[in-house]
Parts: sequence; structure tokens; C-alpha cells
Amino acid sequence: MESYFIGIDVGTQGARAVLINNTGVLSASAAKSFELNTCSREEQSPQVWWESVMYCLNVLSAEADAEVWSKVNALAVTSTSGTVIPLDKEHKPLHNALMYSDKRSVLQAEWCTAVAQKNVKEGFKAFNSSSALAKIIWFQESYPEKSKALMHWTHASDYITGMLSGVWDITDYTNALKTGYDLRAEKWPAYLFKELRLRKEWFPEVVPSGQVIGRIKTSVARELGLPEGLQVTTGMTDGCASQIASGAVKPGDWNTTIGTTMVIKGVTKNEINDSQGRIYNHRHPAGYWMPGGASNTGADWITTQFSQQLDRLNQAAASLIPTGLIAYPLRQRGERFPMIAPQAAGFEPQGLSDAESFTANLEGVAYLEKYALTMMKHLTGEDINAVYTAGGGSNSQIWLKIRSSVLNLPIYKMKEVSGAVGAAILAASGTVFTNLETSVQAMTAIDRLVLPDPVLVAAYQKNYQLFLNRMVAEGYISKEETYA
Repeated sequence: MESYFIGIDVGTQGARAVLINNTGVLSASAAKSFELNTCSREEQSPQVWWESVMYCLNVLSAEADAEVWSKVNALAVTSTSGTVIPLDKEHKPLHNALMYSDKRSVLQAEWCTAVAQKNVKEGFKAFNSSSALAKIIWFQESYPEKSKALMHWTHASDYITGMLSGVWDITDYTNALKTGYDLRAEKWPAYLFKELRLRKEWFPEVVPSGQVIGRIKTSVARELGLPEGLQVTTGMTDGCASQIASGAVKPGDWNTTIGTTMVIKGVTKNEINDSQGRIYNHRHPAGYWMPGGASNTGADWITTQFSQQLDRLNQAAASLIPTGLIAYPLRQRGERFPMIAPQAAGFEPQGLSDAESFTANLEGVAYLEKYALTMMKHLTGEDINAVYTAGGGSNSQIWLKIRSSVLNLPIYKMKEVSGAVGAAILAASGTVFTNLETSVQAMTAIDRLVLPDPVLVAAYQKNYQLFLNRMVAEGYISKEETYA
């Protein structure tokens, strides 16, 4: 029986909503940009978010015919990880949202890390300024008077979920991670309250993503013309929601999103315990783990150097591969994943033409991706079956061919890959479908499948070893860390 789902994504620059059915057909979409200012990376108005979300939902209502709109079954919300809002007893913001990109809580993050490392034997224990926990302590120290009226902390997606459903005291695994929740023990750890001096009542109950927690508020349903029985599920952080939309939801599936940076996330049966702090582990709704990491290397070098001639360069690259040239297009100082190397700097051979430089750097990113996945396999002991890809870097057919052959793995690109689509699939997984895997299977469609080229695979195996040798020579990884 046909049913529809709404996915909502509140990002840094705007809100987006989509309406899709249980076979993944996109019926309507809407977006609303925020008016950003110099402080938008630190703080944003939750009221502006809400108004933007309602604008998007009204657009969906106008675009969808009455019969379709009456079949909307459930909705879910995704937003940025680490963004939090302090609420009073009426669930109204005491202050603007503290954004994940707000760096004012660096010292508080160091304290959180020190306390966590003293109390946590295994699991997540590294906080930085993007962590919600550090922001909570920073707010308490910076606004003691407002803190006296504080009744509850909520994450960005949970705020919109609360406005839609009236449920304010529940969050999901992915949002809770950077607030200090112990995903192994499935509880808020005692050190939050004993040593960091926070209050238990400030923190919500934590359940799996996609779990039904309530129904849409009658007032909201009537304003939008939505069914009053519409179900609302817990949401998910934006990176995890995009991973869902990419199709990577089973153990052995990995997702690589290449935008400004390269973000790699997968699904494993076991948690990765990384002593170097390169990897964080989210919890999958089915109980699996979703480890991942974000590199400083991605496709920003294409934007700054080659964006005006991409068609020509992609055509040239097809005749140049494999180049045998070893390049690493890091455009800032320092790397954080798949190796911790604060001294790292990019490199490439001198005297290359634009086409040679472009192609060699496409290969360099693929080598780095292979190294990351090889490291993940080494740490988990679990096979990697396929890579699902997203981001602007996935639009180049020649780059997909290079990556598939370097990785010696199939690469899948889905038709609709966005956080909002991932949120809609998540909403379906907890309502119409039995689990996330079945909803993804029903609601995603392959746009491209790229298979390894056997001739290129053999050549790239040799060139990848040369890349590793260069990384060892530069001191970015040790010989033992090549995982040969």
C-alpha cells in the first residue's frame, strides 16, 4: 500500500525538506536559505530554523496533490552533529543554538577529554570544540544567570522534532555521541555529573534512530493539512543520514563522500577502538557500529585550481591513467584522518601539465581512500564488500573508474543522496518497514555502478605501494602502519 514520508534537514546554510514514497520516488522538495552573518558559524537562531522548516513544509503541501498529502505516514529530522540549544521549562531557547563549528569551547573540550580518559577504559573519550559536551560546559561558565533557568539541553534535530511533536526528552544514538553518551553501556556516564558538575535532568533519554516517539502536534497538522496521526521518529546526525541515503547500511558497506573534504563511514559488527583518535563510532539502529573519519584532503583543490576546465581535464585523464605519478593534494597544513600528521603537506612531481597534475591528484585521493579502508579492515578484521559514494567528487565518471580500480571494489552511486532523503528513509524504517536495511533496499535506486578495470587494478596495486612508501618517507605514517 503506497505511503509517503517527509525528511527534513537543517544545515548550516539552510533547511530542506523532501517528500518521497515507499519506493523512493521523490514527489516534492523545498529549500530555504538562512540569512547568514559573521556570527553564523558560532550561533544561529532556532526560531529562524523553525520558520524555514515550516516554509519548506508549506511548499511541499502546495506541490503535492491532496491524495498524496493524505498518505504521509511519518517524518524524521536530521541536522548538524554537535549543535545544541539550552531550553527553559517551557521548551523555549534561553540562547541561540551553539553551532558545531563554534570554536570558543576549546579549553572546555580539553577538560572533557581529560576527565573522559580518566574514567573511560574503551570507547569514545576524545572531545574537541565541535563536541556538544564542551559547548554545554562553556555555556554554563559564560552565562551563569541563564544557566539558572536551564531545564533541558536539546540537539539541533531534536529541537525541530520537539516543535513538530511536542516530545522534548528523547534523542537518538548519533546525536548523543558528542554529548558524552556511553554507546557501549547505553547510559549517560557518571563522570558527567560527578566531575563535570552537570545535572542529569538536563539530558534526554537515548533510543535508536528511526524509533517512533510520538505523533505530529494537532496544531501543526492542521496548519499544514497533514494527517493528525502522522508519526514522528527520532532523527539522526546529517553525516549518518547521508550515509543512509547513499545505501551503505549493511556490515561490510562503506560510504565515501568527497566534497571539500573526504568523509568515510561504514557499517561494522564490532566497534573500532582506535587509540590514536582518528575514528569515531556511531551506533547503527540495528545495533551494529558506524565508524568513520574525516580527512582534510578532498576535492577543494579541484575547486581552487581546475573548476573552469573540468570537462577538458576529465577527458584528458581518461587517456592518461594510470599515470605512475605520486601526488597528495592536501591544501592545508596537517592531516587528521586516516593518519594524525599535523606536519603533513601536499606534494606532487614538478613540471606537470594541468592534465597530468589533475589526473595524478585524482589518483592520490583514491590512494588515500584505499589506505583509510585498509586501515579500517585491519582494525576490525571485517571484510569490505562495496563502497557507496556521494558528494561532488562522485560526479566524475573517470574519477569513479580510478577509485574503483584502486580499491578493487565496486562503487555504487545512488540517484537521490542527501540528508533529507536519508531522514525520510529513516522515518520509513521505523514505521512501514521492519528495519533500516529493508527500507534502504526499497527506497534507494542505483544511478551508477562502476566495477574495477582488471588492467588498471594491477597497475594501481604497484602505484599504491609507491604512494605508501612516499608517505612513510615523509614521516606521515610509520612502516608498521602501511598494513602491508
